[in-house]
Amino acid sequence: MVLSRFWLTIFISSILFIVVSFCIGGTYATDFVLNGKKDDPILISEQYLEELPKFLQDSIQKSDEKSFTINRDTTNIDTTYVFKNKTVKVFSGIQKSDGLLPTCKNTLFDLILPLIAYLAFFCGLMQLLIDSGASEKLAKKLSPVFVKVFPSVPKGHESISYMTLNFAANFLGLDSAATPFGLKAMESLQEINPDKERASDAQIMFMCLHAAGLTLIPTSIIGYRAVENAANPADVMLPCIITSFIGTIAAFLIVGIRQKVNFKSASLVVTLMTLIGAIAGLLFYVNGLDLIEKNFFTGNLSGLLLIGIIAFTLIFAFVHEKKFTALNTTVFDSFVTGANNGLKTGVTIFPYVLGMLAAISLFRNSGLFEIISDGIAFVFSHLGVSKEITDSLPVALLRPFSSGGSRGFMIDSMRMYGVDSLTGRLSCIFQCSAETTFYVIAVYFGSVKIKNTRYTLTTMLLVDLICVLAAIFVAGWFF
Repeated sequence: MVLSRFWLTIFISSILFIVVSFCIGGTYATDFVLNGKKDDPILISEQYLEELPKFLQDSIQKSDEKSFTINRDTTNIDTTYVFKNKTVKVFSGIQKSDGLLPTCKNTLFDLILPLIAYLAFFCGLMQLLIDSGASEKLAKKLSPVFVKVFPSVPKGHESISYMTLNFAANFLGLDSAATPFGLKAMESLQEINPDKERASDAQIMFMCLHAAGLTLIPTSIIGYRAVENAANPADVMLPCIITSFIGTIAAFLIVGIRQKVNFKSASLVVTLMTLIGAIAGLLFYVNGLDLIEKNFFTGNLSGLLLIGIIAFTLIFAFVHEKKFTALNTTVFDSFVTGANNGLKTGVTIFPYVLGMLAAISLFRNSGLFEIISDGIAFVFSHLGVSKEITDSLPVALLRPFSSGGSRGFMIDSMRMYGVDSLTGRLSCIFQCSAETTFYVIAVYFGSVKIKNTRYTLTTMLLVDLICVLAAIFVAGWFF
């Protein structure tokens, strides 16, 4: 219900803002909202050539392309005058994201189809884990801990192995593998959910822990910083790990208190301390490496572990081939069956993702997001928060809505303020230590057709806020 109302609020408020802005002359054209593409120039007016100042007329007429660009302010986008069909069109600024119709198209071709491919492959591997008995063995070994965190999940239930694989994939920065594992976990949890249209406690706990995005190797962030010629591309690695760990602990405590989890459980305490020790040991090891060694380690660890997971699955399936025979199937046929299920899951979640991204497209292009973002930055600046922090806030504000949009702001902040500035580094930590909340809710709950998400959205947004505050503190501590 909360998600539905929030979605309607975004849609309706954006449309009203567009209409009002057009009526009062705040925008000259509305077509860009529907058909424009990201980074396209925005049409702000159209005039006859003779109405322009003389120097502009001369400059346009002398240009071979019948256009002229004025660099009015080095901090703003250039204004371009284009003479065509007896009129001069004036463009200024660039579009923040694709329009509504291109978003619909790109959601299918650039997002859903690649996602379906990932789902098909990894769901095929998961089917091998199920039929070979590997997932059952993993679930039994982890049950003592998971029954404390997820009391409603039966001991040894297959969802435990799927959640483990999802957390591990996120931990290692394996986004392509994390989503299929997570969707399979949601489907498995849905099987034991007594109310099929209402999120269960286990599903909420899983979603909120997933949203915290505990990350060990922020591979993509390091890659973007390397492209922008950072002095040490991996220097944000430790802050990213610490911030995402704080978010994970916060998510566990917030949801755990509400679900009355027994925090005094010995197995839970031991597991938590082991995890903290492992992260601390890894941080100590990585911190002792030089620049080349860090780049080599962070660049290869995730890839090698993913290859290792694939190899283990196939070898384990081969060794236990008799189990496939007992199920009247083969290893390859089992893989195909799982891949087919992944394909069906991708088709199921498409409408949910499309609806959410379409709303976000209108929200960004309407200009409403910029007003809200600038307003928050203004408030923070008057509270004594440094300009370096307020300049990076757009990344934090947009992250729950759009990973691509926040990534664009991150890259822009590195280029505008310097890749090794506090703003550039903090933007990277924001991008790494939070989840695309609305997209994730649409995908995961949409895959099992849950309508009532209960307190999931508010908790995930609270965790996002905690990650933002933690990122600011950690960045200030490190840099």
